[in-house]
Amino acid sequence: MIKIIIAEDHQALIDGIKLSLENENDIEVIGEANNGEDLIKLVDCLQPDVIITDIRMPKCDGITATRLIKKKHPSIQIIAFSMFDQAEAVKQMQEAGASGYIMKNSSLTKLIKAIRTVAENNSFFDTDIIADKSSENNEFILLSRREKEILRLIGEGKTSNEISEMLFIGKTTVDTHRKNILKKLNIHGKSDLLRFAVERKYDF
Repeated sequence: MIKIIIAEDHQALIDGIKLSLENENDIEVIGEANNGEDLIKLVDCLQPDVIITDIRMPKCDGITATRLIKKKHPSIQIIAFSMFDQAEAVKQMQEAGASGYIMKNSSLTKLIKAIRTVAENNSFFDTDIIADKSSENNEFILLSRREKEILRLIGEGKTSNEISEMLFIGKTTVDTHRKNILKKLNIHGKSDLLRFAVERKYDF
């Protein structure tokens, strides 16, 4: 039996997936979460085989949650379930440790195939994902992976202390990254950085 947890901030979508999987004899939904923080806590308690997670969630996004979960539970397989079809989004989830990535408009057949594939320690990535659009965001791609990660957390309203705890790095390191981000983006001041981070939080 493949035990799964679904993380998605729209409860109706979770309910739909659960209903669709009821007839699958080898798949069991053992938990659900509506934000990244609850997902992390639930994983510690329930120890699923596979997690299906949205990227865009409150409190802690799917990328950060994936990274933290894989650090603590490397054997758990994670599938990104997203509306974002950009290659950069796929890359960031892969770097965080995800084994799969499928679109929310995918068929039930594809979702089930993805679950079974990653449960066998293989990868499954949606063939419908379009080409990289990063050329449209030239200033954003100047940032390193870590800087993008910190920028995303700034956009969620996290302080330097909170970011340092979430990413297991020192506050001084976070502050240094902040300064580098300001310089690279030619932004002056914390308020302007926060505004940019909120506007671009999920713009891959």
